Amino acid sequence: MATLPFFDRDLSWLSFNARVLQEAEDPAVPLLERLTFLAIFSSNLDEFFRVRVAWLRHLKRLKKRKKRGVRPGKLLKQIHRTVDQQQERFGRVFREELLPALAEAGVVLVNEQTVAPAHGPFLERYFDEHVRAHLEPCDLLPGAEPPFLVNHALYLVLERLGAGDVDFGADASAITLLRVPTEQSPRFVPLPATEGRQAVIPLDDLIRYNLGRVFPGEDLGPAYAFKLSRDADLYLDDEFQGDLVDKVRASLAKRSTGVPSRLLYDQRTPYLLVDHVKRCFDLEHEDLVMGGRYHNFRDLFSFPALDAPGLRFPPLPPTPHPALASAEVLFDAIRDQDQLLHLPYQRYDEVLRFFDEAAADPAVESIFVTLYRVAKDSGVTRALMEAARQGKTVTAFVEVKARFDEAGNLYWAEQMTHAGVRVLYSLPHLKVHTKLAHVTRREDGMLRHYAYLGTGNFNEKTARIYTDFGLLTADPRLAEEVGRVFELLETLRKRTGRSVAPGSTEAAQQGPSFTHLLVAPHALRPRVAALLDHEIAEAQAGRPAGLTLKVNNLEDPTLIEHLYRASQAGVPIRLLVRGICRLVPGVEGISTGIEVRSLVGRFLEHARLYWFHHSGAERLYLASADWMTRNMDRRVEVAFPIYDPAVHQELTHVLDLQWHDTVKARVLDADLRNAYHRPPQAPVLDAQQAHYAWLAERVSG
Repeated sequence: MATLPFFDRDLSWLSFNARVLQEAEDPAVPLLERLTFLAIFSSNLDEFFRVRVAWLRHLKRLKKRKKRGVRPGKLLKQIHRTVDQQQERFGRVFREELLPALAEAGVVLVNEQTVAPAHGPFLERYFDEHVRAHLEPCDLLPGAEPPFLVNHALYLVLERLGAGDVDFGADASAITLLRVPTEQSPRFVPLPATEGRQAVIPLDDLIRYNLGRVFPGEDLGPAYAFKLSRDADLYLDDEFQGDLVDKVRASLAKRSTGVPSRLLYDQRTPYLLVDHVKRCFDLEHEDLVMGGRYHNFRDLFSFPALDAPGLRFPPLPPTPHPALASAEVLFDAIRDQDQLLHLPYQRYDEVLRFFDEAAADPAVESIFVTLYRVAKDSGVTRALMEAARQGKTVTAFVEVKARFDEAGNLYWAEQMTHAGVRVLYSLPHLKVHTKLAHVTRREDGMLRHYAYLGTGNFNEKTARIYTDFGLLTADPRLAEEVGRVFELLETLRKRTGRSVAPGSTEAAQQGPSFTHLLVAPHALRPRVAALLDHEIAEAQAGRPAGLTLKVNNLEDPTLIEHLYRASQAGVPIRLLVRGICRLVPGVEGISTGIEVRSLVGRFLEHARLYWFHHSGAERLYLASADWMTRNMDRRVEVAFPIYDPAVHQELTHVLDLQWHDTVKARVLDADLRNAYHRPPQAPVLDAQQAHYAWLAERVSG
């Protein structure tokens, strides 16, 4: 049999980030939103280099010519080539499109040379009051110990020629480093408005303007910007010994001291200056990545707000949930019928209200919840603490290995512990990624189970920008099994940490069994495989079959091979994949029956849905799990069936909207292109806008 095709994971991710860049390039997107997409693109790329590129660099340093099918050196070259091309597009859209458009809107981005002379006193005064005290010039002397470069910090490097009383010794000049203090001052500083026009100067240019006052009497060369990204991968999944919480605390400091993974520098920087920096900091040639004049474009998130109309997306205030918002007691509405929340189109208030009512209700006896990424000002954790103070049994399972959220999770875990909440921490060999809450309530002398099952975190901030679904249910088939998931977590905590093969008999005996929920790591993969096998059998028998899958990432080789077999058997397959997609569609004899589309728009698509035709008795699951090896084998995940016919209909309607999107959907093909899905004669359909309008009509109707 011929070798099956797979896209490289990292190149596929870069293709996803290119779709983000497309949003910044799209003139139909409002101007300031385009700036935001540049910020998202930049932030995404920073994390990619800190984690994925750092991992490849480790492999290369270990002389691993090939690891898990990857040739690190060759792949790194492909990555840098792709990133260079994307950075050129980035710079072009910023310089040639967005800056002129900002000027037309009355906002001019100025630098140290183009700023109006009338603004000179303001620039000097602002520099003296807010910046000067935070500048610590450092000469990069040959053979001397260089300063430590802070991860993601912005630096200026310049050449200073000897002048006045300055003595540079035997050398005629010195190379000097300045850190731009973006933590103490905004990156973009508004200048006093003149004649109805607003000038904004980047902080780095404001410093350039005042360099002569920092080094009086010296002959200064141009100041060029650079920044360093450091390895952020803590490899906690491989650390099975000792107290995991202490390991996370100790490892957080490594984020700022990790080995370099990228030095981004201004492409106009003279070679001798770049080489000097490279040698001073013991960098390799492949650490160097050319960029434009400005770095850290993630700071565009904080670009000064403008009042001109049409520069932002029209507001889409979250709508109330038709049944929950009008319910006097939330538990009554949930008991009567399953209730589905569409986030961020509907208010997150009902999730907070679920916890608040549980905390205040005398009939509630216990609350269990899994917390993966907690908001900075978390109403959920505050409700849990109040419930504990009210004497209820409250247990929170806190995942402290949630990348880049460890510190916040640890903070809230400590606060909850002090308030009397029983806090359970990460399992040494697994991440708990499922998003569940379980409440027991005494009604008529008996315990009734209520549950919240979601595709997204209990996080008020992300609930405003991520599209997710949350199911509130009292269906015993689901709610009681959610309670068993917490029994499973208790069982796994008592294990020694040794690995157990997913799907094995021993794994199945690690805790309670599940009839309705598909629970990783021991049952999700085999249950999904069985559902796929059913579709294959139906297609081979000449009967209708089909699969629609919506995930963030499709990466697992075994499941992709299963999808290839299904396609070869004649199963029509529709895939909605936002990010990584290693499956190659449209390959003759392998994947001709598979279509892949990706939706990137105003909100971040985050929900996971699995739909199977299943002989006409459709099976529809919402899930916390992508189809990635880590989700199937190294995380506790839950996919849950939708039994309520009304909820089932809501979800299939949303799937249909997204599949027929002709505004934000891209078609993924065998060449990793991102062509928009715009078939001739098809009506204009923005699925996210249509989703919101449909929900708004349900409220008004």
